[in-house]
Amino acid sequence: MPLIKVVDIRKIYKMDGSLEINALNGVSAAIEKGEFVAIMGPSGSGKSTFMHILGCLDIPTSGQYFLDGENVSELKKNQLADIRNKKIGFVFQGFNLLSRTSAIENVELPMFYAKISIKERREKALQALKTVGLENRVNNYPNQLSGGQQQRVAIARALVNNAPIIMADEPTGNLDTKSSHELMELFVKLNNEIGLTIILVTHESDIAGYSKRIIRFLDGLIINDEKTK
Repeated sequence: MPLIKVVDIRKIYKMDGSLEINALNGVSAAIEKGEFVAIMGPSGSGKSTFMHILGCLDIPTSGQYFLDGENVSELKKNQLADIRNKKIGFVFQGFNLLSRTSAIENVELPMFYAKISIKERREKALQALKTVGLENRVNNYPNQLSGGQQQRVAIARALVNNAPIIMADEPTGNLDTKSSHELMELFVKLNNEIGLTIILVTHESDIAGYSKRIIRFLDGLIINDEKTK
């Protein structure tokens, strides 16, 4: 059974008046546990909408989405939030760190909602920061860290709840070339050594090249899906 399976997913956004935008036009795909998948396509192709549905941040207009065998396409918002917290770690282009909060406190944030003790929160956050190579930066604030280091803190935050899936939306978009490739090597390590399933949205071919499979979107449809390694 695939970890992720979508069947004929469609997403229509209703704008002012009678205007409708078809973001996804009947997409079907499956992603196995432990895959490293890059999602590519031009602006407006549907790749970000697809990512948002996979991440339970949005729901499809029609079609079905099975996550770990559960049909999540018809769940309510609070149920989707619970699934996100347990099964999915997010990494965004803008890092989304709290500026007045230290690295370790930023990493601890998801665990507040999981009702984990202070001691265990601190231990898990330290381990996550060690995993991304920032054990010597735990008390630094975001403005004391480089862009690449801030994104590593964001990855550590995505790891702390032991979610089996990492979803990254243009994670290298605000980084220089060197930091971008260092970050991608970290994703490869997490995929190979921990077995995390990684789904990455990018418009850069060299970044997609780190993945093991590339799904290409155009006009709300998958136009190509191939394994690269």
